[in-house]
Amino acid sequence: MEKINGTSGGYFILLGFSHWPNLETALFVVISIFYLMTLIGNLFIIILSYLDSRLHTPMYFFLSNLSFLDLCYTTSSIPQLLVNLWDPEKTISYAACMIQLYFALALGTTECVLLVVMSYDRYAAVCKPLHYAVLMHPRLCQSLAVASWVSGFINSALHSLITFWVPLCGRHQVDHLFCEVPALLKLSCVDTHANELTLMVTSSIFVLTPLVLILTSYGAIAQAVLRMQSTTGRQKVFGTCGAHLMVVSLFFIPVLCIYLQPPTENSQDQGKFISLFYSAVTPSLNPLIYTLRNKDVREAVRRLMGRE
Repeated sequence: MEKINGTSGGYFILLGFSHWPNLETALFVVISIFYLMTLIGNLFIIILSYLDSRLHTPMYFFLSNLSFLDLCYTTSSIPQLLVNLWDPEKTISYAACMIQLYFALALGTTECVLLVVMSYDRYAAVCKPLHYAVLMHPRLCQSLAVASWVSGFINSALHSLITFWVPLCGRHQVDHLFCEVPALLKLSCVDTHANELTLMVTSSIFVLTPLVLILTSYGAIAQAVLRMQSTTGRQKVFGTCGAHLMVVSLFFIPVLCIYLQPPTENSQDQGKFISLFYSAVTPSLNPLIYTLRNKDVREAVRRLMGRE
């Protein structure tokens, strides 16, 4: 059978929910709304953090990075998904699939590491307040942000190269919404145990390890909060740390479900819905979680409105 490669003009068919055409129409409308919310909400956070000097702090620096990351992540996959939901052919070129896979992996891994950095920032602010300015020096913050992005793109380069070196032997129907490593490996006509082992190891490093570090940070934060005498101080900590924990939950729970759920007859469709949730819904909710009950953001908006 002919191998699909970039030089032969290969393509894939992303089957998605093609067996539920009525659902696809509804999903097109719903996902379009969530994508618009993602664009508006995350751009709002980035612009506000840049314009208001009082938000030039480590917390909002990392939050701006997260917002930019979410913008890139959704834009790397959602527009193509909307095209496929509308177009009955549901094709994607080999090159476009490779690009989508690379950026989705890179940005997903970057978010794992960035959420750890943000939890460390909250740990330093709550548990080491007197040393916070030293621990979260602007140069260190920039270095941590750069390290998050670099680690994500290096990990993605490894997976992408390994995945696209696997011979697919002319198979081109991908039973998924996106170009993802597990779905593409199923098309292979050779043994892929080595690829699956590599995926499992790197998933443990970039998913489970960050989760353990985040939970450890918040364990220390919880102990510090319990020792606080000030009710106002506790409320402030719960406000900022609670928002971050909610974002962590919205990101890690779906990812863990994808990689830890046992294979069943319905697991393929369940995986599609879970992927849809963390690709379209989660990035749209992050800005709402961080801004709705955030006093700093509300005051920054008032200051900007007062200048006009």
